[in-house]
Amino acid sequence: MDFVLPVRPVPLRLVGGRGHYQTVIREVLTAETSVWIATANLKELMVEGPRRGYRSILGELARMARRKVELRILHAALPSRPFRAEFDRHPVLVKGGLELRQCPRVHMKAIIVDGRFLYLGSANWTGAGLGAKGVGRRNFELGMVTEDEGMLDEVQGIYDRIWRGDECRTCRLRDRCEAPLDTI
Repeated sequence: MDFVLPVRPVPLRLVGGRGHYQTVIREVLTAETSVWIATANLKELMVEGPRRGYRSILGELARMARRKVELRILHAALPSRPFRAEFDRHPVLVKGGLELRQCPRVHMKAIIVDGRFLYLGSANWTGAGLGAKGVGRRNFELGMVTEDEGMLDEVQGIYDRIWRGDECRTCRLRDRCEAPLDTI
């Protein structure tokens, strides 16, 4: 997967801090067909509720799964205990409504919504990363969003190759990997 693509103009917007939440999370919550997430760390993520409160994004993903939105998360490490506990409260997610695949080499952070919106940046799928925490608690993150079809095609292709396990054959961590993706 080593490559450098030729220079070309790509329309994009830079997002930072709360901009992640306002841009990326909003797109995820309005998905109609698919949400693909790549993250190193996977933690419970709370989103603003309709009445000043907060609720787990997993509840929102469960509603999306019932509408048959394809939901995938490719992650490097075990999800946090709060994430796992909340995940287990949603039978539609447990039964495959949210597919989770783990690869210890995943460090990229990407979110693809409906094959038309792309986030690439430093933020993990966490409240501190995606700007859901308060000003003094969120990470200093930067990312970019685009709807550029060429960039979307490239990133979706990379994501899908990892998801299918195409990179497993030559992986030097395979002997330490509990469930190589090419065996799923």
